[in-house]
Amino acid sequence: MTTLQEKNKAAIRRFNKDFVETGDRVSYDELVSEDFKNHGGPGGREGGFQFFSAFRAAFPDVKVIIHDQFADGDVVITRKSYRGTQTGPWMDIPPTNKVVDIAVIDIIRLRDGKQTEHWANADLFGLLQQLKAP
Repeated sequence: MTTLQEKNKAAIRRFNKDFVETGDRVSYDELVSEDFKNHGGPGGREGGFQFFSAFRAAFPDVKVIIHDQFADGDVVITRKSYRGTQTGPWMDIPPTNKVVDIAVIDIIRLRDGKQTEHWANADLFGLLQQLKAP
């Protein structure tokens, strides 16, 4: 028998593989609720989609590596990294063709297998250092 926590962790893994890595809008719509709230990031459901669309335009070969994942109740915490090559502009930085690793910790609340709330801590300072390094 699969527990709620196992199902929620699987939904987050699917989001990272089927949406973050590919940009698949159908997967995004299936995995993110209409009333989605992104705390500390681009607002709402469409804001999250637009953020990742811009991110994938800058890092089209992005891969998500999940290092740890924990679930408690309806919340999943994931420690992961994004690895990709910057071939498009990002944060006013022209393409560098550098491969970068970005450390991320996500906290996501789910309801019926869909994300309803999201908090994240991404090492954007580390990303900028990697992009600007000689």
